[in-house]
Amino acid sequence: MSTTNSELQHFNSFAEFYPFYLNEHVNKTCRRLHFVGSTLVLSLLVSTVISQNWALLWLLPIIGYGFAWVGHFFFEHNKPATFKHPLYSFIGDWVMAKDMLIGRIPF
Repeated sequence: MSTTNSELQHFNSFAEFYPFYLNEHVNKTCRRLHFVGSTLVLSLLVSTVISQNWALLWLLPIIGYGFAWVGHFFFEHNKPATFKHPLYSFIGDWVMAKDMLIGRIPF
């Protein structure tokens, strides 16, 4: 169960966390930046495997988190959930991207 203080939020499952995660991503530009970052991460990962240029792997977190954090700091005006809930936030990025692709969440 989550508590009411956002600094002390505790979640027992991803299903419990995801509504909180979505509430932290109400700004369309922030969601779009997350989607772009996730798409670029996948593209870079595929490109790295194909080229076998493993040095490119260090760019993955910079691209993935860079786009997301710009969205939070400049458009959403909140702290990324990654700071308090890294695993659930990582999963949330991919679930939100899927939900955007299937039209469950607007772009």
